[in-house]
Amino acid sequence: MPRAKLDWCIVRLGEDLNWWVEETSDDIHWDVDSLGIIDPRQLGHLMDLLEPLREYGYEPENIESAFYTFRIEKELKGQKVRLARLGESLFETEEQSFALPDMTDEEKGAYADFLDQISKARVKMLNDLIEFDQSLTVDELEEAIRERQNADYFEGRAVHPFNEITSILEYVPEGYELDIDEDESGTSDDEEGLEDIPDFEEDDESIEEDETMRWEDEDEEEEDDYDEDEEDSDEDEDSDDEDEEDEDEDISPRGRRR
Repeated sequence: MPRAKLDWCIVRLGEDLNWWVEETSDDIHWDVDSLGIIDPRQLGHLMDLLEPLREYGYEPENIESAFYTFRIEKELKGQKVRLARLGESLFETEEQSFALPDMTDEEKGAYADFLDQISKARVKMLNDLIEFDQSLTVDELEEAIRERQNADYFEGRAVHPFNEITSILEYVPEGYELDIDEDESGTSDDEEGLEDIPDFEEDDESIEEDETMRWEDEDEEEEDDYDEDEEDSDEDEDSDDEDEEDEDEDISPRGRRR
């Protein structure tokens, strides 16, 4: 089935900080009601999440067949942007690219195939990395994703394609978690804690002293003064003792004369 023609679209930034399509050049094949588009930041994140799935049978290049890609043409009022179709490969362009899922056929179209491919690859990866009592199945993953989407629907929130895709690429069954290889990090918890402490460079330059920094000198001077005072005090005591002896000598003879 040939892809529907789509030359441009106008998108707006929603309160949820996601971008939503307001108008397209092909209003016959496209219903813009709750039609989300992936922005450049989100697209880069998805590329990173898709990369580990290569060894589980997924080819990240398949993303091009599942999306229409756009570049920014001009900014409009009211937090809106007009986008124009990107004329080169998503993997070769240096422009900031938006990606619109090809939802012209929601059940058998390219985007539906894309979701099916990443779901299978994710399940293979989880079965390889986690020791389940029974192997995880694609049906279990899809059921868990549907439950989340239904919860959003009943709360009045439209499902944005970025959230739909990341819910698959980051899915882990309840009660399990992916082990982080500590050897790859190369650091223990204690070492990580030490890394948070910045290293301070020692300053080889001597600090010029001022009057407020002469504690040692003052202490030494005080000790010297204290020692001198003690010596003076001892000398005074000695002289007082001699005087008392002299007085005693003077007193005793006069007493004998009486």
